[in-house]
Order: sequence, then C-alpha cells, then structure tokens
Amino acid sequence: MKTAGIDGCKYGWILISFDEGQEHYELLKDAAELESVLGDYDRVFIDMPIGLEEESYTRQCDLELRKALGSEYSSSVFSPPIRPSLYAPTYAEANMTSYEYTEKKLTLQSWNITPKIRVLDELLIRHEGWGERVLESHPEWLFNKLNRGVIFQKKNLKKGIRHRLELLSEKSEWAEEFFRIIKEEYRRSEVGEDDIVDAMVLAYFANKSVKDGIKTIPEVPPVDGQGLPMAIHYV
Repeated sequence: MKTAGIDGCKYGWILISFDEGQEHYELLKDAAELESVLGDYDRVFIDMPIGLEEESYTRQCDLELRKALGSEYSSSVFSPPIRPSLYAPTYAEANMTSYEYTEKKLTLQSWNITPKIRVLDELLIRHEGWGERVLESHPEWLFNKLNRGVIFQKKNLKKGIRHRLELLSEKSEWAEEFFRIIKEEYRRSEVGEDDIVDAMVLAYFANKSVKDGIKTIPEVPPVDGQGLPMAIHYV
C-alpha cells in the first residue's frame, strides 16, 4: 500500500512518504499537482479539514480533539468554515454567511486557509471513493501519541521543532536528512520548519496505519452533506 503525509504550506502543499524503499518528498504548487498525487496513493494523512458542517460552526471532532489535547494545545485546532461560507467569493460575504447560519463570525485564520480547504473539498467530491483514502489527521495529536501523551514544547519554539524532529528520527532514518535538504532547497517563506515536521509525522502514521489500523475522533464519525466523514484519524 502506497502511503504519504501532506501538510499545507505557503508554497502549496508538502508531501512526504516513508514507505520502505520509496522514501521521498515533493512540494505541490497547485490543485492539479495535488490531484495528481492523491490519485496515486492508497492512503494519505492530511492536515486539512475534510467534511464540513452546513449550519454549525464547530464540528464534533474538533471539540473532542481540543479536549484531548488539553488547554495548552487546544488553540492548534481551529474550526473550519461551514460549507455555505466555503464557496463565498470574499471574506466579507463568507463572514456574513457564517453569522447568518451560526451567529458566529468566520475567523481570519479560517478564511486564510479556505482556498486550500476548497481545493481538497472539490477533489474529494469529484472523485468518488477518495474520501476513503484521503484522511484528515492532526499533527499535534500524532506527536502527542508519538511522545506517549507527554506534553512538550510548542512548535513555534526552536526547541519544540527540535524535539519533534528527534521523535521522528527515532522512527525513521530519513527524518533528519529530509528536514535538512528541504530547508536548504526551499526558502522559509515557502516551507516552514513546522510544515516539514508536520508532514513527516503525518507520513509516519499513514504508513504505520497499514499494519496497526486506524482510530478516529469521534469513534463513530458523522458524515457531512456530501457524504464525507468528519473525523480526526490516528493510530
């Protein structure tokens, strides 16, 4: 089974695979490149909202994940826009739509990532069956599992990045090398250090899930109006 982890970055998306004998990384610039690779993998863990509410601002999986991560890390979980706001042409219209349905405004953080959410949403709707292969996950929850549930430094600190990289290096001999090469090849304004470690932990658990199976938050995920599951996947 061919697996990979994908995280969004300023360049577009960063993909990493830890499949034995096929370890590699690549950066994807646009929707066409993302579509091409998603069609080529059997399982992808991606840090991107999949499955959107129609009238409720917060999904059950986000509520449960915030609780599981604890107060110090709950801010890493943001609420994606409701589907009617996702396809609004401007922030003002998206914000107004969100407030009409939920009585809550759409945060700028949510709006800024809306183009990537929309691209993925369109691809999953267009390609029947991709929703079973492309799975939403969350790097901070995966690092929590990798570190046996122990709280560590946040990744906006150098020592937080270093700790995460050390955890990954214990699992893959490629982690340090990928981290170094990607930093040398791309500018920080294109790919951040946190993007690299996030893509790697997604890749590690996507690969691990083939043997160990998948768990979800919540245990029985609801589906949205397009039939896409609203769940955080992990191992």
